[in-house]
Amino acid sequence: MKIVSWNCSGGFRKKYHKIQDINPDIIIIQECENPDLYKKDFDSFNYKNFIWEGENKNKGISVFTKNINQINKMNWNNSYTLNIPEITSHSLSWNSSELKQFLPFALNNEHFFLAVWTKGRENLIFGYIGQFWKYILANKSQIIKHKPFIIGDFNSNSIWDKKDRWWNHSEIVSLLDTWNYKSLYHQFFSEKQGNESIPTFYLQRNIEKSYHIDYAFLPSDKADKSKIEIGKFKDWIDLSDHLPIIIDFQN
Repeated sequence: MKIVSWNCSGGFRKKYHKIQDINPDIIIIQECENPDLYKKDFDSFNYKNFIWEGENKNKGISVFTKNINQINKMNWNNSYTLNIPEITSHSLSWNSSELKQFLPFALNNEHFFLAVWTKGRENLIFGYIGQFWKYILANKSQIIKHKPFIIGDFNSNSIWDKKDRWWNHSEIVSLLDTWNYKSLYHQFFSEKQGNESIPTFYLQRNIEKSYHIDYAFLPSDKADKSKIEIGKFKDWIDLSDHLPIIIDFQN
């Protein structure tokens, strides 16, 4: 099973041929427009089965597969409360439906996925990786039960860890490790978090401003049966500031 995740930087209806040439089984696209609103533009796209979710019609997260497959969104809207004695703030409780942007789904009711595109704003303390931290805590029971592939644009790296935040990147990697999850890239290339040799994002499409912020976290047994590849800068940079990550899972 081949899976591609790519932040297309908008306008996927004009770019999907590039992904289609890879011939994946599952396509996860961040910053994707709602395909229902652009049916003519997607007419020659071979991946007719899709689910989409977004805050506006032109920028959401979408998952595509071919007609031979069945894809279903899963309802993960659980809550979590931090228990801190003597503190009663409402901010200690949250529901995952409030968090952006996560799309759990099932493929043929056999394989399970959590598609990720973390969001943040200047006034959002729990932005980006903090959104993911909140989401996985609220939905821990679902993750442990279904053991999904967790794949997407996390907008995060351990180089940006803040010591006074218990939801920083390194802490989340450690948390996932206790759930028997591994970062496929780091396992496959034998590299450490924060020392990635292959970037996935180029700020302002500048080769001198490169970062690794797209990941695939897999249960250990699935990671052992998987390979990962990052698209090449010269092949993709004209289309997006992100490069696709391509996962090959030997079922």
